[in-house]
Amino acid sequence: MRAIIIAALTFLSTLLIVAGARSAERWAELPAFPAMPAAKTSGMAGVNDIKMYYAEYGQGEPILFIHGGLGNADVWGHQVAEFARDHLVIVADSRGHGRSTRSQQPFGYELMTSDYAALLDYLKIDKVTLVGWSDGGIIGIDMAMKHPEKLTRVIAQAANVTTDGVKADVMSNKTFNDYINVAGEQYKKLSPTPNEYDAFVTQISQM
Repeated sequence: MRAIIIAALTFLSTLLIVAGARSAERWAELPAFPAMPAAKTSGMAGVNDIKMYYAEYGQGEPILFIHGGLGNADVWGHQVAEFARDHLVIVADSRGHGRSTRSQQPFGYELMTSDYAALLDYLKIDKVTLVGWSDGGIIGIDMAMKHPEKLTRVIAQAANVTTDGVKADVMSNKTFNDYINVAGEQYKKLSPTPNEYDAFVTQISQM
């Protein structure tokens, strides 16, 4: 048994070394947005002072996926396809993102958290597992503080509670700039205000 474990670990180490050599290029490449499965239901929910796009897939214990800043719900295609096999999966576009509208009210995480709390009320969902990355993860942390009764658990990826961890050179990073450009293309395709991406970026950057 020990020999088998050692052989397996050796093989895994070899794979990790090869993957590491390749990851120098691959991790910096921005992948394409995956195709989304067909939604069970979707629509525009009136929450606070906006119309918020949402879609539901599958059935079972609810999971809410929240995308990062400038993105939209369609980044979750792979996760939706997997988790909708045995969960009710909910995705949404945060205010001003994707298909959702925005108002002149200044963007803030507390405001966006209240949007998602209102969306859960609209969908008559009591509690969810909340999975968020970047801004979505920050909203998850804020939801845990403001509305813990609505959560089973929070899984936050690349979230922060202060701006101390933001790299000073982020705006000159090629991968991040590629993301901003792709997000702009998505915005033009999905947004009810397709020609206002620059204004939207300016507005959300004030957070």
